[in-house]
Amino acid sequence: MVVGGWAWAWWLVTDVQRLSLEVMTLTPRCEHVETSQGVPLTVTGVAQCKVMTEREFLSTAAEQFLGKDVDHIKAVILQTLEGHLRAILGTLTVEEVYRDRDQFASLVREVAAPDIGRMGIEILSFTIKDVFDRVEYLTSLGRARTAAVKRDADIGVAQAERDAGIREAECEKSAMDVKYGANTKVEDSHRMYQLQKSNFDGEVNARKAEAQLAYELEAAKVKQKIRNEEIEIDVVERRKQIAVEEKEILRREKELTATIRLPAEAEAYRVEMIAQGKRTQTVEVARAEAERTKMTGAAEGYAIEAVGKADAERMRMRAAAYKQFGEAAILSLVLDTLPKIAAEVAAPLAKTDEIIMLSGEDRTTAEVTKLVSQLPPTIQALTGVDLTKMLAKIPGAAK
Repeated sequence: MVVGGWAWAWWLVTDVQRLSLEVMTLTPRCEHVETSQGVPLTVTGVAQCKVMTEREFLSTAAEQFLGKDVDHIKAVILQTLEGHLRAILGTLTVEEVYRDRDQFASLVREVAAPDIGRMGIEILSFTIKDVFDRVEYLTSLGRARTAAVKRDADIGVAQAERDAGIREAECEKSAMDVKYGANTKVEDSHRMYQLQKSNFDGEVNARKAEAQLAYELEAAKVKQKIRNEEIEIDVVERRKQIAVEEKEILRREKELTATIRLPAEAEAYRVEMIAQGKRTQTVEVARAEAERTKMTGAAEGYAIEAVGKADAERMRMRAAAYKQFGEAAILSLVLDTLPKIAAEVAAPLAKTDEIIMLSGEDRTTAEVTKLVSQLPPTIQALTGVDLTKMLAKIPGAAK
């Protein structure tokens, strides 16, 4: 007998038969089996079995199943398991089968294992897959149990809520006490923290201020040193620049002397000589012109003096004549002037082509008479001579 190996077999001489050592899955099922209470139940289980490989049990299994196929072996084991399952169901109540399936399966495995073992087979596992009935015993049991469970649950919930409320109130009271105590401690700690923080902040700020002042002082010193160095550098650069500029000035002076000053001095000398010549010429011309103007002015003054003397003599002689003749001479002059005055007064009328009278009455004569009557006052205003009085003194004049 070879287990899990190989061997030589002679054809037509050696008889070779096989026995499967693989695990076999069985589903024993017992229908309408009455329990100890007389309630018919249908139970389905699942079993895992295999041939034992120990030498003794393997020989037993080979003796009983060698040459048989796996289905035959499964059928034998299945009938054995179902028989034990029926026997055990008859000794248990429905509640024991339904509520404690593991205990029921363990009991079946313990009872069936010796019989199965005597066939060289071992039960690896056995579990209850399903339990049901057709008389609704399990359903009724479940309903009653469900109602009881619901009742107990409601009672438990009410009691739990009551206890929870009491406990919650107690816990809330304890929590509030703890909270207020903790808040008091927190506030006290916060106050102490603020005091300590203020002290620390004061010290820190003082140290910071000292450090800042020291830093600023050192920075000022460094800046002063840098500034001094920069000033020295500027002084050196300016000295060099001044030296360069002085040399440039000397160069430009020499250049100006050569290119501008000397030619300018020569040109200035030439211009000065020309100016002196022109000045001498202008002075001589001015002297001659002044002499001519002086002589012309003297001649014109003499002529004006002679004319003035002649006019004065003429006026004196006229005044003497007027004085000699008196009012008659003045009247003669006025009468000689009247035609000229009348001509000037009538000059605008001479330019008039037509005169239209709008009032419907011919007042030409009256207007002319009025105009003539205004001549004596006008002459008196111009000459100071009262023409009316003078005419009254003439012999034969109408008064």
